[in-house]
Amino acid sequence: MTRECAVLLPGVCAALADPRQPGLDDTCLEKLLDWFRSLTWFDPTVELVEENPCLTELLSSVLALPDPSPGILSFTLQLAGILASSESRFQHLQQEKLLGRLFGQEGPRGSAAWEDASVRSAWLKGVHSMLHHLPALHCLCSTGGMDVIFTLQGDPSLFVASAASQLLVHLLTFSLESETSRALSTKDCDWPACAQMIVEHIKDSLQSSSASHIEQSLKLLSSLFGSCFGSCYAAWTEVLWSDIAKQIESFLLEETVQAQPLLADLLLNVARSPAFCGTEGSFWALVTSALEHLTPVQAGPLAVGLLKLCKCPQDVRIQALTVLLQPMDCILRAASQPLECAGLLDESVSDPATLESLLSSKTSCAGLLCQTLTHLEKLLSLKHLRVDLPCVSLLHSLMTILQFCNGFLSPTSPLGSTISRNLINCFRVQKSALDVLAALSEKKECDTLMGSLFDVLLSYLQSPNTSPTVLKKTFQATSKWLVHLQELSSSNSQWPQTEKILEDVLVVLQKRLCSPCWEVRDSSLEFLTSMVKCLRDQKEFRQCLLSSEVLRLTENLLGDPESYVRASAVTAVGHLAPITCFAPESPVTGNQYNKESIVAKLQEILSTDSEGFPRRAVISIFTKWLREGCTGQLEDTEQFVSRIIQTVEHDLDWEVRLGGLELVEVFCSQTICQLSQCPYAPVSSAVPSSSPQNELLQVFCRAKLFGFLFGSLCDCDKPVGQRACDVLVGLRGHFYPMSTLENPQEVEDSPAGRGIAWLQRTLRQGSLAQNFPMDGDVEVDFQDPECMMLALGAIDLLELHDELNKSSDHVEESPQSLLQDILAAVGTIEDNEVDCY
Repeated sequence: MTRECAVLLPGVCAALADPRQPGLDDTCLEKLLDWFRSLTWFDPTVELVEENPCLTELLSSVLALPDPSPGILSFTLQLAGILASSESRFQHLQQEKLLGRLFGQEGPRGSAAWEDASVRSAWLKGVHSMLHHLPALHCLCSTGGMDVIFTLQGDPSLFVASAASQLLVHLLTFSLESETSRALSTKDCDWPACAQMIVEHIKDSLQSSSASHIEQSLKLLSSLFGSCFGSCYAAWTEVLWSDIAKQIESFLLEETVQAQPLLADLLLNVARSPAFCGTEGSFWALVTSALEHLTPVQAGPLAVGLLKLCKCPQDVRIQALTVLLQPMDCILRAASQPLECAGLLDESVSDPATLESLLSSKTSCAGLLCQTLTHLEKLLSLKHLRVDLPCVSLLHSLMTILQFCNGFLSPTSPLGSTISRNLINCFRVQKSALDVLAALSEKKECDTLMGSLFDVLLSYLQSPNTSPTVLKKTFQATSKWLVHLQELSSSNSQWPQTEKILEDVLVVLQKRLCSPCWEVRDSSLEFLTSMVKCLRDQKEFRQCLLSSEVLRLTENLLGDPESYVRASAVTAVGHLAPITCFAPESPVTGNQYNKESIVAKLQEILSTDSEGFPRRAVISIFTKWLREGCTGQLEDTEQFVSRIIQTVEHDLDWEVRLGGLELVEVFCSQTICQLSQCPYAPVSSAVPSSSPQNELLQVFCRAKLFGFLFGSLCDCDKPVGQRACDVLVGLRGHFYPMSTLENPQEVEDSPAGRGIAWLQRTLRQGSLAQNFPMDGDVEVDFQDPECMMLALGAIDLLELHDELNKSSDHVEESPQSLLQDILAAVGTIEDNEVDCY
């Protein structure tokens, strides 16, 4: 603790204990506790409380109050726990008889204050902080603290109940860590005293007739096995599991038990423990039983969790996959009688009648299918799935679901008819099914269904009943399958089929680009951009695209009344430009696709659009063009960049200004590569005598880069200043090798010296010097190569870089400032002594 803080602390403690003072803001008290946590973490000695007796006086004073406020009492309990986290300070507070009065029976536990949830929560947090040594553990067990924690497990406040459960996990782990002195023999095991109390409590609760007690213990067990206890104490984990396994099994068989939904989470956490990494044993048999007896909704999360485990036995893994596929299999079988294609499964795990009942119910059908589809999407995203998915049948099932949802399939079976009625226009299921459909595009086994698949996708793209959100998902899935189709047609020479599909898609896209709904127009433009990114190199795609009306409609949307659509149109036009106007021999003829015309339209949006989204899109596209070399020769690029930065430097949107700096960075990098013999080599002298370096400086000055960069250093938005500084530091590294910076005295004596000195002073003011106010007649010529060379070498850019990267609260949130603020809030110091933030 600093001397300044030690001087302020007694006044703060006195103010906190004074009932006449107004209550302090909770944030201040939390920050104060954080400070004490950091102090005690680095210094476990007793000196903190001995040298600052005001701390123990604060604890005593609050205890002496007849009716302390819940806020101050909560603070005091947590502070006491933090101070008692080391054994030496714990003993000191015990000698002062403070801990028993705070955490024992004579403390808040027996007072009216205990009715406040914040006090109960603070008591638990205080105990948790204190429990880092055995004396604290023994004290808690001997003063009835364990019973309090057990009771608080069922507290009506979820925060208190959660804190109690976390504390019990910590207690059991700490007890094993501290009190076990010999190697464990699982045959002859004695739990340490505290751990024994917790284990007996769990076992008693599991055998209780109270559903809430059973639920609390199952949640506690799940937390235990999911914490470091389950991974670090494999032998103890096995012992604990052996004590409760029979009871858990009975819960699975008793279908009326309300605790069944918690069993899946518990079993999954136990399965993750190293104690059960073998394939033999009764545990995996119990997991198999759970997959059979839990309902499909309850078993789903367990099944997908097991499939992610690398150590799960193969037979259990296959059963878990079967659980996930059962709803999809049921859909496929219900779609037609007799079955037209092979189902997904040869046999079921759970009762098929239960599954059919869930799918027949309007309320449960969508929920079960959405859960199943979400799990399948997760599995498809895994790089290494240790079971084989029946992809063709799964795709067939997905298409069936989508046809049920849009009413394009009329099944003959009674179950199929019921499911179809339940799913008609069900957006939730449509979106989930389309996500899985998109994920399946990576699987080559599905090629045989390509024609049927696109029929389903096109039916959604064409239907006026498709909602905007479902349409967006359909576009995303279509984009992925088009890429797959392109790969297939390239290898199998099936181009006629692909061309027909592309033409059909583009016809639908033309209609959607004219939709009265802005979300549809926006999604359509995003889909177009995605197609161009993936298929731009395919000659057949370009031909289909250029012969359609898509280009004209897209360009028209640059003037859309909705800013999101304008932004998406900018992006689409930007990605189309390499095909339409930047190609060496552009296949598009006509004025409307002229390169100058497109650039002029985007520049007009950048300079005049009232919304930020389109302007950000334009600067992003310009940077993309520059990076890809679409802007022509160096002279053209120089003028192009100059016009842009003169537009964006006064833009009110900081992201547009930041985009301008990214453009400048790309331009500088490319120009250096073009004009330097070695792109990464610094110049050999600090004086720009070599022709390439002179030419570089002249290009940068003509493009008016330096005025933009130095001005951005004073931008009121810190990310802009940071990026500008990064660019300038990079330029200085190119023009000045190490240890060859300008001599400040020589610079000051030079003709441009006064201007450079003014610039240095202005930059040190940071954002206070916005818009670069001129200091009398002193100006810096940002278009003078010699002056800019001096500026790069003389101005301490690294110091500016450090300043810009400092957190804005590096002074304001110091402990001293915090203590001053607290004293100011209670009115014990003068205003001019405090640094309020």
